[in-house]
Amino acid sequence: MKRFIWFFALITFYSNAQENEKVDLSNPHATIYTHMYFLQNDTYLPKKAAATILGLSEEQATKKAIKIKQILDGKGLNIDFNKIPNNPNYKDSIGYTTFHKYVLFPQRMPKIYVEKIGENWYYSAETVASIDQIYKDVFPWYVAKLQDVIPVSGHQKYLGIELWQVIALVVLLVLVFIIFLLIKKIAFFILRKIQLQITHRTSNLELDKVLKKLAHPISLLISLAFIDKIFPSLQFSLEVNTWIFLALNIAETVFWIYVLLKLVQVIMRIYKEFTERTESRLDDQLVPILNNFLKGLVLVFGLFKVLRLFGVDTTTLVAGATIGGLAFALASQDTVKNLIGTIMIFLDKPFHIDDWIETGEISGTVEQVGFRSTIVRAADTSIYQIPNSRLSEIVINNKGLRLYRRYQTNLGVRYDTPPELIEAFVKGIREIIILHPETRSEPDSYNVEFTGFGDSALLILVNVYFKSLAWGVEQSSKHRLHMAIIKLAKGLGVEFAFPSTTVTIEQFPEKQSVDLKYNINQDKIDATILKAIEDFKADTLIENTTENL
Repeated sequence: MKRFIWFFALITFYSNAQENEKVDLSNPHATIYTHMYFLQNDTYLPKKAAATILGLSEEQATKKAIKIKQILDGKGLNIDFNKIPNNPNYKDSIGYTTFHKYVLFPQRMPKIYVEKIGENWYYSAETVASIDQIYKDVFPWYVAKLQDVIPVSGHQKYLGIELWQVIALVVLLVLVFIIFLLIKKIAFFILRKIQLQITHRTSNLELDKVLKKLAHPISLLISLAFIDKIFPSLQFSLEVNTWIFLALNIAETVFWIYVLLKLVQVIMRIYKEFTERTESRLDDQLVPILNNFLKGLVLVFGLFKVLRLFGVDTTTLVAGATIGGLAFALASQDTVKNLIGTIMIFLDKPFHIDDWIETGEISGTVEQVGFRSTIVRAADTSIYQIPNSRLSEIVINNKGLRLYRRYQTNLGVRYDTPPELIEAFVKGIREIIILHPETRSEPDSYNVEFTGFGDSALLILVNVYFKSLAWGVEQSSKHRLHMAIIKLAKGLGVEFAFPSTTVTIEQFPEKQSVDLKYNINQDKIDATILKAIEDFKADTLIENTTENL
C-alpha cells in the first residue's frame, strides 16, 4: 500500500513538474526548444507547444505545431540546438535587408522559420499559412489510407521496425529499380536527339558511350528524387530518417557532380568537333584549358555542397578563402598577370597555333598556349617559353597571318652587259614568274626591273609573292625560280657580277681592252628565252607529276 502511495505521489509530482514547465518565447532558441520539448513522448504537452504559433485558436495552433514536427521528422531534419541563436534581437541578413527571423533549414525547408513579433518569437505567418500544403507534399493522401488498411499483424515490430514498413520498403526498392531502367533509356534517347540536333546529324561511337554514361547518373538522380518523395510515407523514426536522408543527399550530390562532369565532357567533345572544322587552331588549344577549368569549377561547388550537408558553414569558408585568395594573389602577382594575359590572348587572338611570330629577338612557331605561358619553337628546334603577361603587352609580328609570302632580291649583272641582253633578261624572268605555279602572276603582284647601279654590278630587282604560307613550300618555290633564272642567264650569256675592282689600261702603249664578246642577235635572244620558258614548263610538269604520285 505504501509503495502504491509513493508511486502515485511520484506520478503526481512529475505531472505537476511538467505542468509547471514555463513556455519561453524570448529568442529563436527558446521558441524552437519550447515547441520540440513539449512534443516529446515523455514531455508531451501539445497545448504548450502550440504557444509558439500566434493568431490561431488553441485547437488549430496545436494541429499546426504537431504537423511542423511531423514534417521535420519525416524529412529527417534533426535540429541542432547548439547552432540556434539565443539573441533576442537576432537578425538574418538577406542582401542589403535584415529581418528579425531565423530559418531552421534554409536549403531543404526554407518556408519553416520563426520571426520576432513584438517582444517574443513565433513561427512566421508564412509558415502557418503554408504548413498544410507542405504536410500534404511530405505525407500524400494515400498515407492515411494505407494506415487504415494495414492489419493488426502488420504493426508487429522486429528490431523496432514494423512489419508493414519492411514490406513497403521492399516494394519501394522494386519500383525504384523499374523507374531507373525506364528513365535510363528515355534519358539516352533524349540526349542523343539533342546531340544530333547540335552536331547536325553527325554522331560517333565515342560520343554515344559518353551519352550512355551521362544517362546512367541522370536516371539515378530521378530514382533518388522518387525515394526522397516517398520515403517519409513509411514513417520511420527521426533517427532512421536522419541517416537515410543524409545518405540520399550525399548520393544525390555525388551523382550531380558525376552528371555535370560528364556533361562537361559531352560539351567539350562537341566543341572539339566544332573547332576541328574551323581554320583557327587557337580554338583547339582552348579545349583542354576550358575542359580543366569547368571540371575544377564543378568539383569545387560539389565539395562545398557536401560540406554543407555535414553542417559546415560554407559562407564563412568562402569568406576565409576569399581573404586568403586575395593575400595569395598579392603574393603571386606575376601568376595573376599571366592568367589575365592568357585570357587576353584568347579574346584578341593575335596568333594561332602553328603561326610563325616574331617578338623582339624571339621568333618561331607557336606550339602551345597554356594558363601561364606560351611555347614557341625556334627555327633551330629550341623552345622559348614566353610568359603570357609579357606576350599580351609586346608588339607581335605574326607571319602566319600574311596573305602571301613576299620574296625580294637583287640580281647583279656585269657592267659591260649590253642593254639588249638586260632587257631580254628582265623579260625572260617576268615570263618565268607568270608560269611559276607558286607565284602570283597578276600584273601588279610582281616586279622585275633594272633599278640601279651598284658598286660592282647593274642591279635588277626581283619582287614576287608566293602563294603558300608554309616555310618549306616557300623554299622549294625559291629553288625552282632560282634555277630557271640561272638557266636563262646561261642561255643568254648574261654573267652575274661579284665584288671586284676594274683597272682601266686602254691608255697604256700597245695594250687593248678585254671586253667580253656578247651575242645580241635578236633572233638568238628570242630563241633563248623561248627555250628557257619551255624548259621551265617541262620541269614544272615533271615536279607536279612527282608530287601527285
